[in-house]
Formats: sequence, C-alpha cells, structure tokens
Amino acid sequence: MEKVVIIGGGYAGIYALRELVKNKNIKITLIDKHTFHNLQPEVYDLIANKSNIADVTIDLTTLCLGFNHNYLEYKNLKVRKIDQESKKIFTEEEEIVEFDYLIMAAGTRTFFPPQIPGLNNAHDIKKLHWAMFFKQSFENQLFKKIQDEAKKCDDTHIVVVGAGLSGVEIAAEMAYNSKMFFQRGNFSCDNLKISLVSSSDTILPGLTPELISISHKRLKSLGINVITNTKLQKCEDGYAHLSNGTKIYNSFLIFTGGVEANKITEELDVSKNPKGQIIVNEFMQSDKDPKIFAIGDAAEIKNKKGEIMPPNVTIARISGTNAGKNILRMIDKKKLVKCDPKLDGILIALGGKYAAGNIADLFHVKGRIAYEIKKYVFSSYRKPLLGLIKTGYSKLKKMA
Repeated sequence: MEKVVIIGGGYAGIYALRELVKNKNIKITLIDKHTFHNLQPEVYDLIANKSNIADVTIDLTTLCLGFNHNYLEYKNLKVRKIDQESKKIFTEEEEIVEFDYLIMAAGTRTFFPPQIPGLNNAHDIKKLHWAMFFKQSFENQLFKKIQDEAKKCDDTHIVVVGAGLSGVEIAAEMAYNSKMFFQRGNFSCDNLKISLVSSSDTILPGLTPELISISHKRLKSLGINVITNTKLQKCEDGYAHLSNGTKIYNSFLIFTGGVEANKITEELDVSKNPKGQIIVNEFMQSDKDPKIFAIGDAAEIKNKKGEIMPPNVTIARISGTNAGKNILRMIDKKKLVKCDPKLDGILIALGGKYAAGNIADLFHVKGRIAYEIKKYVFSSYRKPLLGLIKTGYSKLKKMA
C-alpha cells in the first residue's frame, strides 16, 4: 500500500487531502503541530469581535474522521527531521512516520529581520495564539482608556509595519473597531491612533492603481495615518524609530513586513529560493525528488509566463489540488497534469462591512457588495469542511 504524507494542515494541505481521499487504497497521513486548521484570512474578524475561535478554526481530528477513508490518519506531531533516503520523518515526540510520497504544505511565517533591533517584541498575528493575545491586549487598552479618562487621556498609538494585505486589513479592522467602540459608549477619551508604515511608495504594492486608491481612501476615512517610503529602523523603549527621522511611541507594534518558509523546509535537499520556499516545476514537484511535492505558501509557484504567484488562498487551492491529483496519477502510472495557477481576483477587508476587490482583472468592487462577496467566498470553502467535521465528531462520539 502506497503511503502519502502531508506536512501542514493549512489551506493547501486540506485541498491536497480532498483529492487524495478519492483513492481508497492508499494510506494518507496528515501531520501538523497544531490541532486545528487556522482560517487565517478570517482572524481579523476575530480581533474585531465579529467572530469567535470556533468560526476561524477547523478541528483536524474530526475533519480527518469525516472523510470516508479507512486509511487516513491525522497525527499531532512536530517534525524534527526528514530523511529523504530512507523516506522517514522524525518528530519531536520520537514517533517515526514513513512515506512513499511527501507533500510539503507547512506554509510560511512572519519574517522578523534580525538587523532591526528590538523587533523581537513585535506581534505576529498570523499565529492564532498571538492573535488572541493581541485581541485581549487591545481590548484591555481600550478599557484602560475609559477607566482613566476622567483623570488623564493619554494618547494610545498602535503601529502596523508593512502595508501589504495583512497590514492593511488588520489596521482597518482595528481602526473601525475602536471607532465603533468610542461612538457606542460616547466616551470622551477618543484619541487612539493607528499608523500604517509602508517601505514602498504606496500601500498594497503590486495591486491595481484603482484598488490601491479605494483602499487608501478607506484607511484615511478611518483616521489611519499612512506613512509611505519609510522603513522601520529599530524598536527601543516603546518607540518605533523610522527612516524618515521620526519616532512613534506605541502601545503595540505589529510587524507584517515579510514572510519566510517554515523551518521544516531546511531539512530537505531540494532547491529553494531566498525565502526558503521550495522551487517546484509545473507539476508541483521538487527538482531532486519527483515524489516530494510542495504547495501553497511553502512553494515558489510560477504561472505559464514564468511569473511568481503571490501566496494566497487561491494559489493554495490550485497547487494543493494539482499535487493531490498528480500523486494519484503517479500511483496509477498516468501522465501528470500541469498546474496553471491563475488568480480569480482579490478581496480586501477594510473594516466593518466594507471591502474592496478586483474580480478576475475585469472590474473593481467596493463597499458592502465587496464585503458580501468576500463572505460568500469564505463560506464556500468553510461549509463543506463543517459538514466533514460534523460527521467526524459523530464518529468520534460513537467510538468513545
């Protein structure tokens, strides 16, 4: 029986799994150090009190039980070493997992440049536990302001460094959430400030000028101070020192300035880019071993024009599905299918029930309609998974 192992239960890993389970005669093992699939694009709703933990996670144990497959298992393990020659995965828990085919889907994490002193104190909201910590700290900060407002009303400043999708969305949600908080309570101490710092000459570099313009206007309307062409130089004594010569005293500093591949990829003797992402061919295979695949954020994926695709859910879906199909085709000794990654478009949450988007490079949308489209896209992904975990939960209860 062929053994297929997926390392990483994120979007790409789940899409690969959904393909692999179509073959009932292979053994599939999903390994993840977390017990849940984090629905990362929706974490901003969690911070803004529009959802709870159950809304932004999918339990991996019940998910795997929900699939109709007798040889599928989920293992909550932390990978320590991968031996390509013996095809064995060694874990911190001293459990060894063997494989014939391996899919690397461990994703990326926020890269904190070591040359920026003091940056190790910044928050990485890509990780759910830090998002929860930040949510609680943010709410405590708001409570402290209204608690002390009669005696003093000190400025509270939050600095978000990095004006890509993550930075723009979190800044917008925080600004909207605090604005509604003060309006609802009619509190006098309404002086929370948010600064968004971009090293580029604009926010959202690489996106269409119209989408950038819509987003920039929305951020300004929320009172966000947008600073462009500026880099963070150091964090010291509660101050963010910027390359334009200014320094900002802040209660929180969130860094979203870049990503790097999960350290697990270092264990593999395959070609990687400077970010540590595995370079793959048009079949999602690594260059030195055709039975080792990489997908989603863990891979450097190019389209037919040779352009590197951005890390997002669409590319995770396309690459994960393609890798799953190709492994099944390899097992059946069939010709592999080339991956043709294309973006369906992009949708950006901009606080409250307001979003902006570019749909398949055909037209732009903004406001409530863009927000509803974004929610529909998320629901389309989450709904079938909810059905699976419900089935898995029922199975688990019967086994107990």
